[in-house]
Amino acid sequence: MSEEKQNKTTLIVFSGDLDKAMASFIIATGAAAMGHQVTMFFTFWGLNILRKDQQVPVKKNFMEKMFGKMMPRGPEQLGISKMNFGGMGAKMMKKVMKDKNITTLPQLIEMAKDLDVKFIACQMSMDVLGITEDELIDGIDDFAGVASYLSEASEANTNLFI
Repeated sequence: MSEEKQNKTTLIVFSGDLDKAMASFIIATGAAAMGHQVTMFFTFWGLNILRKDQQVPVKKNFMEKMFGKMMPRGPEQLGISKMNFGGMGAKMMKKVMKDKNITTLPQLIEMAKDLDVKFIACQMSMDVLGITEDELIDGIDDFAGVASYLSEASEANTNLFI
């Protein structure tokens, strides 16, 4: 196994659940802090992590507007995967994290950017869900398809799907 292969990590971020998003970014920043080149490929519901908190005026058809209204807008609006209870679970989790001085998801996202973690937004998923580039946060390195992810993954020795 080559040295290059040992120092690359990729993650497919499929879930838009707060707890799974936290796990993705904790792993990504941990690997980057260890000197790995890290790529995160955001697809389907994982794209909601990258959505801007505020609504962006963009032209959309009816279905795209409906998806936009139904999906959470950014990391602060994500629910948790189990025991969400209409958003109460996420609020309780955030309170415990704050009380224990645990890094928040928005802080982890900024940390990942600072550590040069590469963010790829899946263009096909964006098209399906009616998400435009303007609606996503700054700092996304690429808007691409599965071939870009597979190219990165073929050089990595750690590939995760979350």
